[in-house]
Amino acid sequence: MRSMISIALAAGAVVAISSQALAQTPAPTAPAAVPEKMPFDIPYGLSIGLDQAKQLVAAAEAEAKKHNWKMNIAVVDTNGEPVLFERMEGAQIASGSISIGKARTAARFRRETRLFFNAYESGHTYVATLDPTLTASPGGFPLVENGKLIGAIGCSGGTGDQDAVTCKVGAELVK
Repeated sequence: MRSMISIALAAGAVVAISSQALAQTPAPTAPAAVPEKMPFDIPYGLSIGLDQAKQLVAAAEAEAKKHNWKMNIAVVDTNGEPVLFERMEGAQIASGSISIGKARTAARFRRETRLFFNAYESGHTYVATLDPTLTASPGGFPLVENGKLIGAIGCSGGTGDQDAVTCKVGAELVK
């Protein structure tokens, strides 16, 4: 009999606690306004070639050397496949795949990787569900020539801001 009373009291306590927790749950917020135009709707162009990729990597490397930063620099095509990769002397080994990941993310999503970093920083971790290869770190830039995506460049080896400064120099050569 005592165990029946104990179970009944425990069940009552659970119901009381859960009803208070449900009462404290905020109401869902209304969705943000839906934009009429698709963001980052950059058409695809002919993928970047090796000669142009070499020019971008050389410019990024020169910027890194100017600051004494040791970088890994990657250029990918429109699908995010590597066209050219360079690891400067003494650059962090782990950053090789990160630089390729930044370039791949920038190409496939047609936007700078800093935007994904900013989303994480502001608590929007849903971006991790978009693609298991997504790299949410500054330093990846889409390459847009004549209004069309031709690939992307990614740098890694320093802080996110150092990576971004390095690769932005290369990205700005494409017009």
